[in-house]
Amino acid sequence: MNQRRSDSQDRPVLSVPEQDVEDLRARLERTRWATPWPSQGPGTEWSAGTDPAELRRLVRHWARGYDWRAAEAAINSLPWSSAALAGTAVSYLRYDAETSGRPPLVLTHGWPSTALELVPLALRLAHPSSHGGEPDHAFTVIIPALPGFPLSPQRPLLPPDVPTHELWHMLMTERLGFDRYGAHGGDLGAGVSSLLGQTHPEAVTGIHLLAVASPPDVDEATLTPDERRHREDLAAWSAAEGGYQHQQMTRPLTLAQGLSDSPSGLLSWLVEKWRAWSDSGGVLSSRFSDADILTWTSLYWFTGAISTSFRPYYEHHHRMRAPIERVEVPTALAVFPRDLVQPPRSWAERTYHITRYTTMPRGGHFAAHEEPALLAEDIADFFHDLR
Repeated sequence: MNQRRSDSQDRPVLSVPEQDVEDLRARLERTRWATPWPSQGPGTEWSAGTDPAELRRLVRHWARGYDWRAAEAAINSLPWSSAALAGTAVSYLRYDAETSGRPPLVLTHGWPSTALELVPLALRLAHPSSHGGEPDHAFTVIIPALPGFPLSPQRPLLPPDVPTHELWHMLMTERLGFDRYGAHGGDLGAGVSSLLGQTHPEAVTGIHLLAVASPPDVDEATLTPDERRHREDLAAWSAAEGGYQHQQMTRPLTLAQGLSDSPSGLLSWLVEKWRAWSDSGGVLSSRFSDADILTWTSLYWFTGAISTSFRPYYEHHHRMRAPIERVEVPTALAVFPRDLVQPPRSWAERTYHITRYTTMPRGGHFAAHEEPALLAEDIADFFHDLR
């Protein structure tokens, strides 16, 4: 397997001016709070959106107790590199396998995530012996930050002239020199990974997904009872939870202005998703520490990335992105019980060559953060079986 070292990173990936940190704290202290509604009773605090009391607590801690400089130093200590790919500067993390000659994997995050979410997973994949695993199951792991998300600027054209999956293929083959590689992703990252497998089967050994694309054409008469239930569940989820998606697809810049001007508004928009889409049991702190929440939100705030992170939704809605039609490379699907939906195997097989299907005992949409051990084991077993 041919392999070159990554590009060098000769400066911190992140350096926020002190005046920006002070401005954030001042804005938080001057938060103009929404007029409260009458209480609906215990247990309904999140029923109409983000719990105002929890939001006030987080905003107060963000302004007065949270140490951004410590978080910034921790982020800069990670093994970052940067590559200019088709006019786009992509920042990425590289974790070399503890055993030489091990296969490479590219991991892609989704929304409202960042590359940081995948670090616990990458550490387990690259250094399994540190977590009770076998050294010969190690991978060299690459985690690019999606264009327009924190740490990678948006692409200069709309629609983009080079799609994200082609940037990833350029990074893995031309820049890093890997002949063959695997891919993993959830949410938006599942779409990128799917297109990698569809477009470059000569290079992609297999893909491991947390979500699958719906088949382009479905004969209603052929649907199984499980597939019908899945479509009903998807429709129910969209009706109850999909308002954010519709706004980000249709009028993202209207929303982006408010979230880019108000840190409390940005936090409210993001924290609702982290609670609702995780296996939190309705208790945010059961899955996310205050430091996690405020570091990720600070990344979106200081990089001004919330606006540009909406672009994939808009581009998909307006058919600026390549469709996923049929993926023939070996594909694994890991289904977490508290993810947005749980597609049955037969539904995934309509679009993908499914060779592994795992129903997880716990975890939600942010599996790499919530259950990195479960996810790492499933990924390692899938690619080990392929070898």
